Amino acid sequence: MIARKQICDRFKEIYQTEPTLVVKSPGRINIIGEHTDYNQGFVLPTAIDKAIYVGVSKRNDQQIQLYAEDFKESFELDIQDLAPSDKGWPNYILGVVNQLKERGYALAGFNLYIDGDIPVGAGLSSSAAVECATGFALNELFDLGLDRIEIAKIGQLAEHTYAGVMCGIMDQFASVLGKQDHVLRLDCRDLSYSYHPLELGDYEIMLFNTNVKHSLASSAYNDRRNSCEKAVSLVQKKYPTVQSLRDVTLEMLEELVADVDQESFVKSKFVIQENQRLEKACAALQQGDIQELGNQMFLAHQALSEEYQVSCPELDFLVEKVREHSQVIGARMMGGGFGGCTINILQKGYGEKLVASLATAYKEQFNLELTPILVTTGNGTEIVY
Repeated sequence: MIARKQICDRFKEIYQTEPTLVVKSPGRINIIGEHTDYNQGFVLPTAIDKAIYVGVSKRNDQQIQLYAEDFKESFELDIQDLAPSDKGWPNYILGVVNQLKERGYALAGFNLYIDGDIPVGAGLSSSAAVECATGFALNELFDLGLDRIEIAKIGQLAEHTYAGVMCGIMDQFASVLGKQDHVLRLDCRDLSYSYHPLELGDYEIMLFNTNVKHSLASSAYNDRRNSCEKAVSLVQKKYPTVQSLRDVTLEMLEELVADVDQESFVKSKFVIQENQRLEKACAALQQGDIQELGNQMFLAHQALSEEYQVSCPELDFLVEKVREHSQVIGARMMGGGFGGCTINILQKGYGEKLVASLATAYKEQFNLELTPILVTTGNGTEIVY
């Protein structure tokens, strides 16, 4: 956690004025429910104790002045000349400003300082946290009256339009609406949501970053999305009320897709069953059955690897290895796939032994370092100063 004094001191150093407010917005993990979002299914994320921090103050002119601590780099432009930058990092902020202007909100110049402790490239949604922290801070600074769901939507569209990533809304939603010691069951069709207690008792959550990202990711994502859409179109010929895989049963798939397009059948079956696994995970949480939650995670990984085929040797290796330890009750790959992290539920205090056991074997197998990240749940976006 970054101390607010540190943010305020750096802000004053850079802008010669105090920040009006400092906002923090967390990263997120997803307990279960991968590749369900673009099929109008369910996801089960929670906000974590790693966050992006944004300090802001108004200016007396029309200039937007930005400073990113990670890059030790500043950026400025006139708010009237708003456009994507070729630098990259400012776009997550400028995209939010653009969305606010598109909605007709009156903005003026401002100073913004950004820092954070979300590990970059680990799939913990640092970009969504930047967008949500920015949206929340500007909403307060200019008294715009936005609610949290609107801030999440603005963040998602900022990423589509200025960062060029056609993400779902889970990351922004979890960042803004997260609640400590709870998971958020989000319906990706209508954005209705409910909280479920995440009471881990004698267990804790540790991520293992593979430190790899295979280039397959974007083309594979598109292929799988196309397979799901193909299955829906085949089912719609007989069942025209079907809108997405959310409305499709396994019986419909067997009847109308299995003999026509085996690839679409297998991929769509995964999505339908992943939604079912999520419901079982929610029921387990309601009953305080952490063992069953872990079991559903193991099942999810197997399906992600063998059926949806979005895993990779590094992720599979880590999940298989932790299965050998009875102190680990659940593990799976997390995120889009082909790299990033595994998420593991393990006995409290066992992490050090587990890391010692895994790191050497992982290095021998792949010549890569293994990075452990211990996380706890946290609250969604909030003002810290």
